[in-house]
Amino acid sequence: MSSWTFILGILLLATLVCAYSSSECYVKIKEDIHHEGDVVIGAFFPIHIVYTINKILHPSLVHYFKDFHLQYNFRNYEFLLALVFAVEEINRNPYLLSNISLGFDFYNLPYNEIQILMNAAIWLTGMSNPLSNYNCGKENKAAAVITGTSWKTSAHIGTLLQLYKFPQLTFGPFDPMLSDQSQFSSVYQMAPKDTFLSLAIVSLMLHFHWTWVGLLLPDDHRGTEILGDLREKMESTRVCIAFVEMIPGTWTLFSNKFWKNLGKIQESLANVIIIYGDTDSLQGLMRNLGQQFLTRKVWVMNSQWDVTNHADYFMIDSFHGSLIFKHYHEEMLGFTNFIRTVNPYKYPEDNYLPKLWYLFFKCPLSGLDCQLLETCQPNASLEDLPRHIFNMAMSEESYNIYKAVHAVAHSLHEISLQQVQLQPNENGKAIEFFPWQLHHFLRKINVDHNMALDWKQKIDAEYDILNFWNFPKGLGLKVKVGTFSSNAPQHQQLLLDEQMIKWPETFSEIPHSVCSDSCGPGFRKAALEGKAVCCYDCTPCPDNEISNETDVDQCVKCPADHFANMEKNQCLQKIVSFLAHEDPLGAIFTSIALCFSSLTAVVLGVFVRHKHTPIVKANNRSLSYTLLITLTICFLCPLLFIGRPNTITCILQQITFGGAFTVALATVLAKAITVIIAFRVTFPGRVVRWLIVSRAPNFIIPFCSLIQIVLCGIWLGTSPPFLDQDPHVEYGHIIIVCNKGSAIAFHCVLGYLCFLALGSYIMAFLSRNLPNTFNEAKFLSFSMLVFFCVWVTFLPVYHSTKGKVMVAMEVFSILASSAALLGFIFAPKCYIILLRPDKNSLHYMREINHSRRSNILKT
Repeated sequence: MSSWTFILGILLLATLVCAYSSSECYVKIKEDIHHEGDVVIGAFFPIHIVYTINKILHPSLVHYFKDFHLQYNFRNYEFLLALVFAVEEINRNPYLLSNISLGFDFYNLPYNEIQILMNAAIWLTGMSNPLSNYNCGKENKAAAVITGTSWKTSAHIGTLLQLYKFPQLTFGPFDPMLSDQSQFSSVYQMAPKDTFLSLAIVSLMLHFHWTWVGLLLPDDHRGTEILGDLREKMESTRVCIAFVEMIPGTWTLFSNKFWKNLGKIQESLANVIIIYGDTDSLQGLMRNLGQQFLTRKVWVMNSQWDVTNHADYFMIDSFHGSLIFKHYHEEMLGFTNFIRTVNPYKYPEDNYLPKLWYLFFKCPLSGLDCQLLETCQPNASLEDLPRHIFNMAMSEESYNIYKAVHAVAHSLHEISLQQVQLQPNENGKAIEFFPWQLHHFLRKINVDHNMALDWKQKIDAEYDILNFWNFPKGLGLKVKVGTFSSNAPQHQQLLLDEQMIKWPETFSEIPHSVCSDSCGPGFRKAALEGKAVCCYDCTPCPDNEISNETDVDQCVKCPADHFANMEKNQCLQKIVSFLAHEDPLGAIFTSIALCFSSLTAVVLGVFVRHKHTPIVKANNRSLSYTLLITLTICFLCPLLFIGRPNTITCILQQITFGGAFTVALATVLAKAITVIIAFRVTFPGRVVRWLIVSRAPNFIIPFCSLIQIVLCGIWLGTSPPFLDQDPHVEYGHIIIVCNKGSAIAFHCVLGYLCFLALGSYIMAFLSRNLPNTFNEAKFLSFSMLVFFCVWVTFLPVYHSTKGKVMVAMEVFSILASSAALLGFIFAPKCYIILLRPDKNSLHYMREINHSRRSNILKT
């Protein structure tokens, strides 16, 4: 490495030898270019480098090798043309620096720290062997220095010029180290700050949903700074870094490390890789990546990279489809027209133009001075070169050089105006100034709306987003596809024309760059332990929760009146459900209730029609009428349970049900007691006759009903039934039900009915063996047994069901128990009345009694 540096330094100090395929030019060639003027600006930046492959000494020239090569950087040569264009424009302007011509001294800078300082010292002193504080042979005034393209170059020169407070303007890239006023108080950075570059890049990632990206950064303070800024912006927006590769500044050292990790970069799921750096720090990276067939990656980078330095191994370029962030600057149409007129005959002092004409237009060169021998292709122009070799549009750095020259010119103009005001009679005298006097004016000049010379100013950034088209290889177009403006509203900062973007040929659509596939609607992200937040699993949303977007962290629970669909991506309105008349079950119960109530009314009509017959009289027709009327009401009670409930029906349901069944059971109890009194009591005949004649058992009905009324009153007074909704019983439905209010009161009412049924059953059971003639004791006992069994079974089934089924269970119990009373008590009587009228007579009763008495006497 040391021998290579030494040889390169010797070559650049002494001469440049042009070695081409068919001719050789072994003479000393000047690397500097001088444009005369009353005031000159120094310019230092590299245009070419010299390297050798076979280190064989030249046979006749000492210190020269026989086979070495000169490599031009055509992108940097545009910087020299921008300098010439700006100087000529100022000299043509009669209102700027009148009677004063502006010139420049250009020096090519090699990649050698010693030679960089040597060239700066030679220019500063005017001596080939510079001595400190001497200025020999310089008739014109040196005003300022323009440096680039590396912060190291500017820092080296700035260290020397700082001693003399000599103004130094750097055209890029912007570097925070050069903003340190304690070290570089005479340095002015023309390049805009990259304060918002990280925000612009992350905004692009979010726009295309790229959450898994790689980083290739220079291994210096700029790489560390941009890494911290990017990491902060990415973490706040959940964009993850797949890998970070810090690139050494020396490309030979870079190669050894890069080749080891190249496989990881190729195999990474990150299809988007961010590259940040300048021409110097990226030259090794671009050279290596250009030799790889990496068409599966999208490169996102800043504008300080060189597309002319790629290897031409494939027709498809590795960087085709890249996205480039470039600071916005105004279009310079005059510069494009100026480029068209540039040729070796217009600028004979330019030592580089003849080499370009030789390389690209096949013009013969002189073997003595490397100048063109004869005119060839008079219409030849740099415009004819392929775009990947020479781009006609003014680059960002060229624009900064243009503005730097104008900044110096305006400062000189201000100084000349002051001198004219102080010495009005000496207008023709040349301007007299010291370079340090320019500082006062340079700090005041606002060069552009997005750059300022004053390092303290805060500047809003506006970027153009360029898409690099290089398919087929050599197209070399940088097409503007969008913008980013930091001072725009948040959702309008990034503007893109996606239809204009050309992606790498591997991708037929917008590339994906994610660690895990997106979780679609109905799923949520589940973090993986030890992995980045961008790496996750997809799990379905829990019950009654949805996600209608991709990559959600948490599912959203549906409101109580909604439910999640099967895909769990939408909440649907729940269907209001109740035991309606239109439902099959509701229609059946309604039909049964109406039929049985009508049947009960018919039975009542039969009893009224045959009220004077013995069987109706013997079974206490008033109690029979009361029971039949009550049973009719009992059969109609289910109609209150069917249909959309409301607060009134909720109260009437239980009160009507409890009251009607209390009357019915009390009537049955009165019937049973009547039978007991008539056949089993041992009281004297007068007492029995009084009990029967006074109809004392009938008072059981109001007494028992009064107790139920008190219970219902307490129920309504403390916690009455109310309308309620149950959204959880049936999926997708809201069940409208009547809440019982007080469960204790409801069970007391129901328990009281069962107590009456049990009492009636006992009374009827005691009279089961009495004479059968018109005796209904057995039928009463059967009816009470069925009633008791129905409601005892009802309780556990009722509490194990919900919603409409629970209501249907209560309706069924009402209908079943009412039908049991009607069937067991009145069916036998109707049979005798309607089908066996011969048994419904006193004659039949006497025969039956006479036969029973004869049997008793015989026994």
